[in-house]
Amino acid sequence: MSQDKSREFLHSGNEKDKFKFFFKATLLQQVNDLLLSINEQLKSANALVDELEASIKPIEKELTELQGKIKNMEHLEEMSQQAQQLKKKLAWSWVYSVDKELQEQMVKLGKLKERIPTCQARIDHELMKVEELRKTFIEKKAQTAHMVERAKEVRNKQDELRNTVSLATKKKLELENEHNRRTNQIHSMVKRVKLLEQQARDIHEQQVKNTQAEECEIEEKLKELQDMIDAADFTLSRLKEEESTLLESVSKGMDEIRKITEEIEEYGKKEQEIRAYIRELQLNKTNKVTAFGGDRVIQLLRTIERHHQRFGSPPIGPIGAHVTLANGDRWAPAVENAVGKLLNAFIVTDHRDSLLLRGCAREANYNNLQIIIYDFSRPRLTIPSHMLPQTNHPTTFSVIRSDNDTILNVLVDMGSAERQVLVEDYDAGKAVAFEKQISNLKEVYTIDGYKMFSRGSVQTVLPPNKKLRAGRLCGSFDDQIRNLDQSKSNVQKEADQCRKRKRDSEASLQHLQHGLKIMKEKCRNAERDLVSKKLGLQDAKNSYASATSSQAAASTVDELQQEISSIQEEIQEKKMQLESLQVRINEADSKARDLELTFEDLRESVKEEINAIEKAESELVKIEKDLQFAEAEKARYEGVMTTRVLPDIEMAEAQYRELEENRKESCRKASIICPESEIEALGGCDGSTPEQLSVHLNKLNQRLQNECQQHSDSIDDLRMFYQKKERKILRKRQTYRAFREKLKTCEEALNLRWSKFQRNASDLKRQLTWNFNGHLGEKGISGSIKISYEEKTLKVEVKMPQDASCSSVRDTRGLSGGERSFSTLCFALALHQMTEASFRAMDEFDVFMDAVSRKISLDTLVKFALAQGSQWIFITPHDISGVKHHERIKKQQLAAPRS
Repeated sequence: MSQDKSREFLHSGNEKDKFKFFFKATLLQQVNDLLLSINEQLKSANALVDELEASIKPIEKELTELQGKIKNMEHLEEMSQQAQQLKKKLAWSWVYSVDKELQEQMVKLGKLKERIPTCQARIDHELMKVEELRKTFIEKKAQTAHMVERAKEVRNKQDELRNTVSLATKKKLELENEHNRRTNQIHSMVKRVKLLEQQARDIHEQQVKNTQAEECEIEEKLKELQDMIDAADFTLSRLKEEESTLLESVSKGMDEIRKITEEIEEYGKKEQEIRAYIRELQLNKTNKVTAFGGDRVIQLLRTIERHHQRFGSPPIGPIGAHVTLANGDRWAPAVENAVGKLLNAFIVTDHRDSLLLRGCAREANYNNLQIIIYDFSRPRLTIPSHMLPQTNHPTTFSVIRSDNDTILNVLVDMGSAERQVLVEDYDAGKAVAFEKQISNLKEVYTIDGYKMFSRGSVQTVLPPNKKLRAGRLCGSFDDQIRNLDQSKSNVQKEADQCRKRKRDSEASLQHLQHGLKIMKEKCRNAERDLVSKKLGLQDAKNSYASATSSQAAASTVDELQQEISSIQEEIQEKKMQLESLQVRINEADSKARDLELTFEDLRESVKEEINAIEKAESELVKIEKDLQFAEAEKARYEGVMTTRVLPDIEMAEAQYRELEENRKESCRKASIICPESEIEALGGCDGSTPEQLSVHLNKLNQRLQNECQQHSDSIDDLRMFYQKKERKILRKRQTYRAFREKLKTCEEALNLRWSKFQRNASDLKRQLTWNFNGHLGEKGISGSIKISYEEKTLKVEVKMPQDASCSSVRDTRGLSGGERSFSTLCFALALHQMTEASFRAMDEFDVFMDAVSRKISLDTLVKFALAQGSQWIFITPHDISGVKHHERIKKQQLAAPRS
């Protein structure tokens, strides 16, 4: 351990470098590399065996195909045997089919013979019924003929009386028509007299009016009418103006209601957005990862977990899930506005992993996933102060915290987070972005969402993005949800107020529309009044014009009086003729009533005779129908006996004889093919018909023919070829199986060594901590060493005696120079105690120690070296006189170079 090495170890804050130092010193690195190389060799050996096994796959495939062909040939032999059996069954099935037909024909013949006595009994029954009906029909027919003769005489008397009544009625109607005609003439004359008298009175009254009226009065009347028309016109104009005012008010009211409706819809949209945002925050509260991609990112992470072995290094993402904010949630909106697009992105280490991640995104239906390629091995970037914006305001990089250095490096390299300044409000942002000319400044973001930047002489201010969700980086989602619930309730209150205003406006609009309706009705009435007044004025003018012409009609009054007197005389003559005509009508009416009474009595007697005749005729028709039906039934049964029963019996007997002949012939042919006992041994025909067996046999023969065309080789040749191929690959299979067993044994041994290696590494970790703490105890110090083989880190922690009251443990970088040197020395001795070496050397190990620490360290080293028994070389520029003499200790002091 040289002075430079000690200094490097003391000042290094990298826990991974300390772990590497420990891993090499304890030879764990060498064993780990050896086991890894053995693992790689086993993988290559497995791959080689896989290739060898794959080389015999074609031959195994050929064996499988040959085995399939052999099975097919065996199946053909079975099919051939089945075909022979089907031929035998088919031959005897014809015999059994004929037997079955014989039994059916015997049953049918018995049923046909049973029909003869039944049919003869029905014929005898119908014959007796026909004779009875014929006798009844003759008697009923004679009775009906007698009743018809009597009814014919009564009907003739009825016709004569009907003609007499008709003549009397006709004469009565002629007299009534004449009476009505003369009455109408009298009424017409009376109306004519009244009309002439009215004309005479009108002419007289008009003459009196014309003589009394003066011209000035008519003109005054016309003037009054004109004044009334002017007043009506003025009223109509006023009503029209009021109607237009009401129309304008109604239009304004409708516009106001439309605006309020749009405002209500806008509040509804805001409420829906807030509800969606609350649901999103509640989901983010359950799982923070969903804030940076929703449910799709959960599916993507599950897909990445399934395919994690294919990645060179596991992807990091989404970036927002690995980022937190310092100082609470104050700068969350500004940071979201600044680097919000990067928060959903994933980071991979190379292009191959990028393609794999893109495939996982497609599998998870996560389209347009942002993927950033960045080297994971790069340490955290150290940004010099002169490259940062010189301002008191924080930057995006300064308020972001992350345990992953790659995340911070990406935000710097890809998002320029160290050059984005965050300010409180618009005025402060404007001063920083445009007035102070700050170097290394890229953009300025305000908490309320404004973005400001300057490119040359162009100054740009972008307004807040209304769709930006700024709550993804906040530490507490409950506060946001409460604020959003309050905002939602405020929006609902505003919407309720708008609905109330809308109801008030609708009520006001309804009142205005009612007033408008009333005003329109008034306008229509005013228009009708104006028109009527104008027509009255026109009539007055027309009557004034015709007043002068009415005097000429006075001479016609005398002529009208003469005409009225002549018509009145004619009316008196017509009334006298009408009275004599009424007497004749009364006489004809009484005569007609007497004849009608006589006719009614005769018609009642005729009706009784006709009802009796109709009843007798209906009974006669019914008897005739029954007789015809009975004769038809008798003839039908006789026809059935002649045309169906007897011929069917003869035909059935002929068919039975023919079936017996067919049975003998079929039995003879079937016996030639095989005896019946063989069919019985095969189980009979299983109830199958000859047609079914024939179809089955044809299909089987066709299939046999097709299969024989496809397989030209014999089954014995195929079996010999199969055995030859199988012997050829049997030895290779055994050899490869032995290889596989040996590799399995090696893998088990490697796994055993891995478990021993891990157990030894765990023991060495505990031994290192014990040894380190034991050496620290020489100076009254306690400490511990924390080693993580998974993260490959080593952390040294020391607790000083003066810190006994404090429970915290400080790192070696927080100690003084002497304390750090002594701690490093103890760490080195602990490693020396765990390893074996022929020579060990330390150069200037005590240069940073005080006298006390140096004395304790030197004594500890000498004591340790003597106990170990190995050869040690200590080089120091300080005094070594304090080292005790020993037979195994040799001191050599060099003179100063300038002495």
